[in-house]
Amino acid sequence: MKVVVIGCTHAGTAAVKTLANLNKNIDITVYEKNNNVSFLSCGIALYVGGVAKDASQLFYSSPEELKSLGATMHMEHEVLDIDTVNKQVRVKDLNTGEEKIDQYDKLVMTTGSWPIIPPIDGINLENILLSKNYNQANEIIERSKNVKNVTVIGAGYIGVELVEAFALNGKNVTLIDSEDRILNKYLDKEFTDVVEAEFAEHNISLALQQTVTKFEGNEQGKVTKVYTTKGEYETDLVILCVGFRPNTNLLKGKVDLLPNGAIKINEYMQSSNPDIYAAGDSCAVNYNPTGEKVYIPLATNAVRMGTLVGHNIAGQLLKYMGTQGTSGLHIFGLNMASTGLTEVTAKLNKIPYEVVEVIDNDRPEFMPTFHEIRLKVLFHQETRQILGAQLISKADVTQMMNTLSVCIQTKMTIEELGFIDFFFQPHFNKPWNTLNQAGLAALAKQKEPIEQ
Repeated sequence: MKVVVIGCTHAGTAAVKTLANLNKNIDITVYEKNNNVSFLSCGIALYVGGVAKDASQLFYSSPEELKSLGATMHMEHEVLDIDTVNKQVRVKDLNTGEEKIDQYDKLVMTTGSWPIIPPIDGINLENILLSKNYNQANEIIERSKNVKNVTVIGAGYIGVELVEAFALNGKNVTLIDSEDRILNKYLDKEFTDVVEAEFAEHNISLALQQTVTKFEGNEQGKVTKVYTTKGEYETDLVILCVGFRPNTNLLKGKVDLLPNGAIKINEYMQSSNPDIYAAGDSCAVNYNPTGEKVYIPLATNAVRMGTLVGHNIAGQLLKYMGTQGTSGLHIFGLNMASTGLTEVTAKLNKIPYEVVEVIDNDRPEFMPTFHEIRLKVLFHQETRQILGAQLISKADVTQMMNTLSVCIQTKMTIEELGFIDFFFQPHFNKPWNTLNQAGLAALAKQKEPIEQ
């Protein structure tokens, strides 16, 4: 059997390594447009901020490693067309321009995503950059060395992490977003208010509820000003972080896609064409809190899905359990994380919910140090099943979100959370774990006895 893998960042690398280790008799051929694999783009802000000193450390695999496992690696090769009837791909060598046709028995689409580039006047001016791959990371580093004013457009995870990195490097930073607050997809207002206050402490300018309308440049073609629906901002460098869209044009009209182009998959990672598998940012995920197929581009999803592709093609059938979209963030000493639904997304999905909040210190007050934790848990008004949660603290208690992710996946109720067995040790926590406290608080809110 011949397997062709298109794209080799997180999902592709995981699929190749898994497949190669499980079955040495499968012919694996990889086509990748870049000259590298497995770049951790979530580490770009750490690289820009100087935490990661060497960008080569942001790779966890290499073409050489995959080749040593038996894969045939074609780097800097672009797949131009897929013939799903005859099971062929047309490929171009980006160095020589030569094209060829290759056959496959199974196709793995791990083409990932690409930053959204809005059609704004002046978008092609110099020093307007994207933040996705290794080459772009190096370009951001180089271009930011001698600039004073930096503008970041988009207040999601990547945007706010870059804002922190630039601020710590002494730049004047402006963050622009069309929403009324930052991180609105991940955290509710009481949490984002804390982060915004921290940004104000570091003299970061927030330009919210406004959309960029135009970029202006100088005679040398470099960007100098950003115009929005509410004002104008002097700048020397702009980083676009307005979101991602899946790279799936090759399969348009050939398999079932979401409206944004994400590939729909079944529980065995197959598209509507059973010989075409998909994983990572190119496809939709099964979102457990709602039961819907949605687009959540996360590296954690990608490596899990890619690994499942490898197992399923090799014959070790494993079902995809779906995701809660669990994620974490560290900004200016604040540790925050979320999983599942927020109040905003629960309302959008018309899900009846209730909320319980816990504000307590992470460990007993007789300890030399302790930090406040703010935890919020959403649960279904009728079934009582946990739907989502968020937390923020100076203490690193973000692993609580991984625990609550499991709770959502296993359909645990909020009352059951109150009595889960968690250890107690004064160095780490209190006799009643913070998660237990959330469950007990929900139980205390019950006006009627729980039916037997």
